[in-house]
Amino acid sequence: MQRIIFTLLTLAFVSTAFSQEKSTGNIAQDSTKNLKGRIISVTDKKPLQSAHVINMNTADGTITNSDGEFSIPVKANDTIHISYIGYQSIKLKITKDLLKGNELEIAIHEKVVNIDEVTVKVHNLIGVLEIDAKNVPKDQFSRIHIDGLPQAYEVGRPQTKDYTSLSGALFNPLDFWYQKFGKKPKELKKLKKLKEEDKLRNIMEEKFSREILMDYMDMSRKELNDLLKECNYSNNFIRKASDLQVIEAVLECYENYRAIKLGKVTKEKIRIKNKDNN
Repeated sequence: MQRIIFTLLTLAFVSTAFSQEKSTGNIAQDSTKNLKGRIISVTDKKPLQSAHVINMNTADGTITNSDGEFSIPVKANDTIHISYIGYQSIKLKITKDLLKGNELEIAIHEKVVNIDEVTVKVHNLIGVLEIDAKNVPKDQFSRIHIDGLPQAYEVGRPQTKDYTSLSGALFNPLDFWYQKFGKKPKELKKLKKLKEEDKLRNIMEEKFSREILMDYMDMSRKELNDLLKECNYSNNFIRKASDLQVIEAVLECYENYRAIKLGKVTKEKIRIKNKDNN
């Protein structure tokens, strides 16, 4: 009888220990850890300072130090986006094995850029500021802000498309995007986080790739450009704006369009008494 009791107690202890270990393992899998790594160039193995590292799942970001080192909070199955000016961006899926190991060394390739032909125009300047200022061509797409209105406008911007046909109206980028983002509030919050937090703002201000924005919005570059045109932004702005400026433009356009959609005025039915019934 004593042996049976001892065996039952032992099994109970083992079962409890196993369940605790399993529970601890699940917590460990879901817990956030600091992923440490070092980013270098493939060609010369030199560290890349000020490379951007962004967790696409949480919209947290950081930059590498002078030794190319970084540390960023991640969970298993998160994806980090790594980019550096003049180099090919990469995405890295975080696995459990990566979180168990030591610091990562990530080597990225340089971009191969084809330089377009450049035409140099000569302007006859005489050295007198007042006269030379009139001869220098001005940017016809400069953006202006009107007091009391949140939306910015551009002088000389092209006209937006006129959707006269049914098929054209169905594929209006504004309507499509508004419906799409209404079903993806998490992505919208991530864009707002990139816009609002100082560290992330600084990172996005230095980027011109549109990669993160296209990933969150699930759009191609052409679709994003078409959307910006429908939001009254010129080709000049689309071509030269930083990723931060584009994010601000997209969010501003979304909020304005949302206000229009939700602010429709409905006619109230007013019952007028007939004089004969009085």
